[in-house]
Amino acid sequence: MQEESDMTVDTQNAINETVRDILEEKSPEMNVHSSHLETLFANVGEALKGKDKELTLIVTALLAGGHILIEDNPGTGKTVMAKTLSQSISGKNAENGLLFKRIQFTPDLLPMDLIGLHLFDDSSKDFVFKKGPLFSNVLLADEINRASPKVQSALLECMAENQITVGNDTYPLEKLFFVIATQNPIEIEGTYPLPTAQLDRFFMKINFGYVAPEDELNVYRHYLDIDKKIATVQPVLSESDIFKLRGKSEETFIHEEIIKSIFNIVNTTREHKDIVLGASPRSGIIFIKCLKAYALINRRSFVIEDDIQHLAKHILNHRLIFKNKDARDNALNNIVNKEISRLSKLNLYL
Repeated sequence: MQEESDMTVDTQNAINETVRDILEEKSPEMNVHSSHLETLFANVGEALKGKDKELTLIVTALLAGGHILIEDNPGTGKTVMAKTLSQSISGKNAENGLLFKRIQFTPDLLPMDLIGLHLFDDSSKDFVFKKGPLFSNVLLADEINRASPKVQSALLECMAENQITVGNDTYPLEKLFFVIATQNPIEIEGTYPLPTAQLDRFFMKINFGYVAPEDELNVYRHYLDIDKKIATVQPVLSESDIFKLRGKSEETFIHEEIIKSIFNIVNTTREHKDIVLGASPRSGIIFIKCLKAYALINRRSFVIEDDIQHLAKHILNHRLIFKNKDARDNALNNIVNKEISRLSKLNLYL
């Protein structure tokens, strides 16, 4: 017992020493990465006003290597955001910005409209594969829940494995492949709720919402200038810059106690009386990836407990099935607040 206790103390001392090193580090590289991110936010902000918080979450999903689902009513700027973000990053396969494709999901859409199809080529006297819009860097899947479940499922393989299988052939997608899907609130007529397996492919789900009244008024005043800025957005980062940022994000320090908190939160969702279906281990891994990316965006080389509070509902809510609406609003908050309270008593970085 004494040896086990001494080992625990030694381990904790080693963790504390690592934490002190992280906090004391003044990395010029961190300043470069922060500058890149600030430039990206400023560039997108020229065309998309009053959406700093939402843009931060979207870039968090991008740097974490995942995809994002946005639920909101039409006309709130989701398409502008997706297009401007893709134009702000230069890619090897597009003249200006990343290769951006937009798919308008409708009830009559077919899987081949996304994936592509084989067409007969007269010159070669053979069938050739014509790639669909899934072969892009940034894909805007607009109103995804208007299409049938069969079409929705066409996104499963490409989002999970970055590839598409057609018959006996498998085609790799672009190395940088980012899906921004939008959906109408499920109460709207003519929608097909996304199945749990599909929802689990999205790292985060957010609500875009309307801009603040003063920002909306300025949009009305200057909509012509905004339209011109959207049409003339120039790349400020390269595709390789995004991969460097992803690499730096993976290096972000996360304290052992914060990892334990993620474990506690995920496990508690499986046992909570108001939650029918809890979170999977994959949810916990995604949580940690997003926490690291979010810390980097906030110019930190380490994760803090407040990051958990800012991201928890966006990462977990769409993965959980609750007994009723009241449970959906309160259950996860109670679970997260309990862990935040535990962490705050530990004074991790003092």
